[in-house]
Amino acid sequence: MYPDGDMVDVFVVERTGNFIVTDHGEGLSWLRSQSLSGRLTQNQRRLVEYVCMTLGIELFRGQLLLRCERLEELSEVVHRIGQSVVRVSDLWFTLRTRAIATLADEVNEWLSDKHITFDRSVRHSGRSGLSWTVDFQTFTSDRTSLVYLLTTGSRSAARRVAEHVTAGRTDLNHLKVSQPHTEFVSLFDDTFDVWHNEDFRLVEEVSSVAFWSNPDEFERVLIAT
Repeated sequence: MYPDGDMVDVFVVERTGNFIVTDHGEGLSWLRSQSLSGRLTQNQRRLVEYVCMTLGIELFRGQLLLRCERLEELSEVVHRIGQSVVRVSDLWFTLRTRAIATLADEVNEWLSDKHITFDRSVRHSGRSGLSWTVDFQTFTSDRTSLVYLLTTGSRSAARRVAEHVTAGRTDLNHLKVSQPHTEFVSLFDDTFDVWHNEDFRLVEEVSSVAFWSNPDEFERVLIAT
């Protein structure tokens, strides 16, 4: 899956008895759509090339592809292409690192000032077997809150961020069943005017929503008042 929970498509094209397995350029197209400029940085292009070199994948006109001559090897080749698309799409996190780090530092300081006990960057396993990183896990007398930070400077990426959080919350829903005092909280960085009402409604279906511009309300959500 892509980081937002969408499925990766892999295409098999038969030509003169052989097979070409490709993503038809969807992996790099997905990654480009996450940036403000719609282009990859030089560092990201180098990282894409490194992924291809590591997995033995050919990069041709934006496509990740492999050739396969034997039918019995086809499933392995499909898996390798799918894995390469996932590795490439994971470079999306390099686009968010600075914004997330800045917001996370601010939230870290705010929680400390409020004397709310917390851990930072906590990993939990979902029902699917995937591992999800929760930005903050807070503890009060009445509840434990798993807090996701939603921040981006790109309108085109905003929906992807919301979909990624929704996918994570859905996969981790078993925690609320086994630990009834656990609450999911999504904190939107609304200092950037990039969000749509649809983004809020999407996340509201799986978590409580708070806004960084209103820290008092965020505090009420965390301490269950």
